[in-house]
Amino acid sequence: MTSKPKSILVTGATGYVGGRLVPDLLQSGYDLRVLVRDRSDVVGRNWHNKVDIVQADVLKPETLSGVMSDIDVAYYLIHSMNGNIDFAERDLMAARNFGLAAKRAGISRIIYLGGLGDRNANLSNHLMSRQETGDALREAGVPVTEFRAAVIVGAGSISFETIRYLTERVPVMICPSWVYTLVQPISIIDVISYLTSALTHSNSVGKIIDIGGSDVLTYGEMMTQYAKLRGLIRILCPVPVLTPTLSSYWVHIVTPVPSTIARPLIEGLRNTVVVANNHAQEIFPTITPINYLESVSAALDNIELGNIETSWSDSVSTTIGGRSKSVLKHQDGMIIERWERVVTSTPTKTHDIYTRLGGANGWPYMNWLWRVRGYIDRIVGGVGYRGGRRHPQNLRVGDTIDFWRVESVVPGKLLRLRAEMKLPGNGWLQFETEKISDTTSRLTQTVFFAPKGLFGFIYWYVLYPIHSLLLQGTISNIARSSEKPNDQLTSR
Repeated sequence: MTSKPKSILVTGATGYVGGRLVPDLLQSGYDLRVLVRDRSDVVGRNWHNKVDIVQADVLKPETLSGVMSDIDVAYYLIHSMNGNIDFAERDLMAARNFGLAAKRAGISRIIYLGGLGDRNANLSNHLMSRQETGDALREAGVPVTEFRAAVIVGAGSISFETIRYLTERVPVMICPSWVYTLVQPISIIDVISYLTSALTHSNSVGKIIDIGGSDVLTYGEMMTQYAKLRGLIRILCPVPVLTPTLSSYWVHIVTPVPSTIARPLIEGLRNTVVVANNHAQEIFPTITPINYLESVSAALDNIELGNIETSWSDSVSTTIGGRSKSVLKHQDGMIIERWERVVTSTPTKTHDIYTRLGGANGWPYMNWLWRVRGYIDRIVGGVGYRGGRRHPQNLRVGDTIDFWRVESVVPGKLLRLRAEMKLPGNGWLQFETEKISDTTSRLTQTVFFAPKGLFGFIYWYVLYPIHSLLLQGTISNIARSSEKPNDQLTSR
């Protein structure tokens, strides 16, 4: 054991692992500096005002001057595999630049997360790049603690999400031989534990430490166990020949992962990736990694509760009429559609409008369609329209609004409703208000849908045109009502 370092730099804080590491380190009482290419990338994260944010680009060494001054330990969690064919060269260049800058700044140690795999087993370009990046960080002479992991199981992890989407969406999967490749997946919970514990374990300095969960499985077993946990029946049909290119196109079609990113990942699936040394157990005896099913359960719990932290995925935005912005994206196992609108009203007044939804007040757009949905739900054995709400104006957690239940309500800020109608998955409807100026505020309306199985995705996309129409109409009428002097909810 060793004393806690005084100050820490985290790179890759906008990524999947880094975005989860930062709040964990803050909770442990560390002083953090976060390196980002664009400061706006972290604005809005619930920790952005608790860290020192510096703007730099590891591919531009001149921008790194002074970034690591007064820093004891730096986390290197940068990975440039974004579809570019030269990702390996970019990774090496970035790591060398960072290592040299760390040496000049007198950094005592770099902590890096790379990938498992035997270099003598014809590693894929992706897996070889992860290990060569660790070598490049060491070139400048700064001691490196290098963790190596395989598939990280957690809502939002690109490897796990690929497996999850394939299993959810495809009842019968034509699979190449890689379904029999052995892998030792590890929960994101345990990855964060190892990364943070390394700070106070001096015997981890200069070590390459393989980390993995308690199970060694094939990729096929990962999919079938996931399906069993979700109550899905899935059939795997292995075929002798299915090239990485064809596989990546299949992933591109079935999942949100583009083929340019999927291909290098799929090429790595031919390599066995299991723990090959006992350093993790020797150095961190108090960490007992959980098994695969426990890891999946934890990931699904986050989806179930709507706890969305970080993800590899990007969103697609469009602006309609210069006023409302629509965002549709897949993140952490959810389909998310969000509408934003700037209104000439205070957050409190706007909040008062959307907390009057439902019951005798009705819904502000196509109220008749909401009622039809309630009748259909009743016919198929759901709760139906259920007679409205407890009070026409006041809400509290646990109240029902037609076929919704109030899950969270924050006066002047937020209302989150959980769907209780019959759905092939879980759904939420959320409204938020945020002050912009004394006379304007931002109204945000979001639908979260966590589909279950292929039918869940079909349900969403078949009804998407109606959902989109309802969302646009609902937020428009709420905005219109909040801007009226009589403060009345209007409907169309």
